[in-house]
Amino acid sequence: MHPPQMRAQARALRARGDTIHAVARTLSLPYATVWHWCVDRPEPVKRGTELRCFRCRPDVENPTEPAAYAYLLGLYLGDGHLAMSPKVPVLRIACTAIYPNLTDACEAAMLAVLAARVQRIPKQGCISIESSGAHWPCLLPQHGPGKKHERPIVLTDWQRPILERHPGDFLRGLFHSDGCRFANRVTVRGRAYVYPRYMFVNESAEIMALCQWALDLLGIAWRMNRRNSLSVARRAAVATLDRHVGPKT
Repeated sequence: MHPPQMRAQARALRARGDTIHAVARTLSLPYATVWHWCVDRPEPVKRGTELRCFRCRPDVENPTEPAAYAYLLGLYLGDGHLAMSPKVPVLRIACTAIYPNLTDACEAAMLAVLAARVQRIPKQGCISIESSGAHWPCLLPQHGPGKKHERPIVLTDWQRPILERHPGDFLRGLFHSDGCRFANRVTVRGRAYVYPRYMFVNESAEIMALCQWALDLLGIAWRMNRRNSLSVARRAAVATLDRHVGPKT
């Protein structure tokens, strides 16, 4: 299936006077395809999520809610799954049931980015926030078969600028899915100390690298305390992350 941008380009060339043969040669398309696009007929009616998919609309370059998209992408990389069912893809994000504000934020992000309707499906120990939509794969190109840590997770050229402008929202999604903020207790020379600390745990080295990259964009100091675990513990770093993430509620 050719993208809508290709159809629009063919029609534009035809409108300026190019023959169907010339348009077909220019775009390396079959003659019959160009003829079908350029005969005098109305544009196909767009329905459902196609109306809101900024990747499939030539007049829209970026999401209307880029902060919500950055947050949703972080949630998806942590606890999300895009099921490619025979009928329509279904985006599922597992949210811990004890954090009602987290489930509300996840649902709000889905609705802001693409979804027309969201379902909450109770599971054992969590709530699955789900949305069906033919165009979720357009917005979540990191989807694929198998576990995320067993396949490449790489940002596309159009995703990176969005996250560069909204690294805090992206980190909030990552930490709300696979991270936590807690009171760390240590004893030094017989004296007990308690201080806030953030942890992010993920088996994918590439998702971990994206978390590190976003922290670096905000100047937040971090360190790897284990192979699959990142820690933010310095007072100034925790204070900065608090402004963007905060504890789950």
